[in-house]
Amino acid sequence: MTTSFLANAFQTPTPSVSSSTPAEITSSREPVRVVIFGSKTGVNSTILTLYKLGFAQVNEWSPLLPSSNPGEFMSILVRYILRT
Repeated sequence: MTTSFLANAFQTPTPSVSSSTPAEITSSREPVRVVIFGSKTGVNSTILTLYKLGFAQVNEWSPLLPSSNPGEFMSILVRYILRT
């Protein structure tokens, strides 16, 4: 049996708590979604490559989700950017 992600193999720093109220956070930040579509192997391989490049931690991605196409899967990463 293969493991979809190596989430437990990597330690991520504990996020700092912001003193902003939720309304301030949502009004000043915009969610940006990065989605990878492909086979299980292709999606997992791309996630690991992006990790090695310093783009995102493996456990920041969603678990593999089935897409509307048979045999195709996807994983989603949400990042937040400051609104200008």
